[in-house]
Amino acid sequence: MAKQNWKPGNMLYPVPVVMVSTKKKGKNERPNIVTVAWAGTICSDPVMLSISVRPERYSHEIIEETGEFVVNLVTEELTESCDWCGVRSGRKFDKFRERKLTEYYSEYMETPAIAESPVNLYCKVVKTERLGAHDMYLAEIVGVTVDDRYMDEEGKFDLEKAGLVAYSHGVYHALGAKLGTFGFSVKK
Repeated sequence: MAKQNWKPGNMLYPVPVVMVSTKKKGKNERPNIVTVAWAGTICSDPVMLSISVRPERYSHEIIEETGEFVVNLVTEELTESCDWCGVRSGRKFDKFRERKLTEYYSEYMETPAIAESPVNLYCKVVKTERLGAHDMYLAEIVGVTVDDRYMDEEGKFDLEKAGLVAYSHGVYHALGAKLGTFGFSVKK
């Protein structure tokens, strides 16, 4: 087996791609959406995740001001909007209006979720790490909303039906066939 040596790079792929909604404080402020491919689970108790955002992004400014954001999972149907929101600035565009997305307000915070997303994770920043090209926000998940369309007959949430998307080296991918479930390798 032959291998090549490359310079260090971010090659941990695939990663989840998410749409992060933010909103400045104030009734007349409009919400924004930024696409983030650098997001991940970091703790189960308390329930926490992280996102990394470049300081020049408009959403970075909003998160710095408010200390909150909503992570919205991306489906195949949301992929074009996800990409568009990642290449257009919220300083110039009303992304919810431009992409015909619905603001969903919950009891958790003033920042709206994206109603078309199957899962919305409401997050409060607990720590910010200044890393260089990106700042990483460590955030506690203070609430979750899920779309009723993905509830099965037994009242369980069936996220596989949502058609989630992953991102790998500049390409969006639909998640494929189920290969096993947790612990399948040791079950008899």
